[in-house]
Amino acid sequence: MSRLRPPVSDADHRAGSDEAAVTLVEYGDYECPYCGRAQPIVQEVRKRMGARLAFVFRHFPLSSVHPHAEHAAEAAEAAASQGRFWEMHEAIFARQSALTDVDLVQRAERLGLDASRVEQELAAGVHAGRVRRDFDSGVRSGVNGTPTFFINGVRHDAAWDVETLVEALQTAAEWSDKAVSVGAGRGAGGKRR
Repeated sequence: MSRLRPPVSDADHRAGSDEAAVTLVEYGDYECPYCGRAQPIVQEVRKRMGARLAFVFRHFPLSSVHPHAEHAAEAAEAAASQGRFWEMHEAIFARQSALTDVDLVQRAERLGLDASRVEQELAAGVHAGRVRRDFDSGVRSGVNGTPTFFINGVRHDAAWDVETLVEALQTAAEWSDKAVSVGAGRGAGGKRR
């Protein structure tokens, strides 16, 4: 069983509450067609799970087969530096076939970002270190392809269709709820970290 290394922290891009019962982490590549297929599945899973789910995306660009993946990840990080990671994340997946630097800068402009800043940061590789840290954490976590999912820190090796993921997440949420109940009964205060 592969475990997530390092665990989710404030350095991650997280959608959802820190208090969510379950966390789904995806290691993804913006140019990967399988990640593109997973995107609407993840959106539906997030919708169904609601406040019980936190979602984290970590970059795992497979540059040897996807030549634009690295810069797409860096463009998402450039958007993050302007407080707009999730908007850029969605926009990149919406047009996976258009991932040149020009395309990415145009997308930033359409989102109302400082496009010249995004362009400069891409050219200078400002966010390459962040993308590399995510990639390295994926390697340490046993990721060898994309998308790869982790549920509460444990790799999900089953199918990643909506029903299978929701079932796995609900099971993990129930375990989490039970652990909190047991902790509360022992005077631990029942707080989740």
